[in-house]
Amino acid sequence: MARKPIYAAGGVVIRDGTRPLIAIVQRSKDERWVLPRGKLKRGENPRAGARREATEETGHRVRLHEFLGAITYRTSGRPKVVQFWIMQAAEHPSFDLMKDISAVAWLPLAAAILKLSYPLEKLFLRHVGRQALRNRRRGTTNNRRKRPTKKPARKTVAKAAQPRRQPAKRQRPKR
Repeated sequence: MARKPIYAAGGVVIRDGTRPLIAIVQRSKDERWVLPRGKLKRGENPRAGARREATEETGHRVRLHEFLGAITYRTSGRPKVVQFWIMQAAEHPSFDLMKDISAVAWLPLAAAILKLSYPLEKLFLRHVGRQALRNRRRGTTNNRRKRPTKKPARKTVAKAAQPRRQPAKRQRPKR
């Protein structure tokens, strides 16, 4: 019998400065360094959960940018799916860290990859890190869904009411 998966969300949180830095957090329970992430609340949208978790774990307000991908693994005999987004951190912290987090480190990409505790997260960040930094610089965002624009209704005239245009006749020169 397949067990129900655990859903979680988080982000590659970037802070601007002379050099862009990526946040990694140290969990209090086991002192491991991980990307900011956490379980979704019942009925919570993954984007909202990712924003909430990143804010709680880094202490910074964040803006979501594009979706980066997901990692999956098993924990306690159940599959776990963690979705990640590129996030832009506010310049200064706005909140205290949650008690589950003992430290936040803001590191350049290469140092962040080395410091992460889990090989799967290291591999993930190695593959998406440059893309995250590049897209953040370009200002790529899709944090708001584009609504289809309503085109103004075209006025249509019934075909019977339109005069039929006759093709112009070519006149041949007289000989």
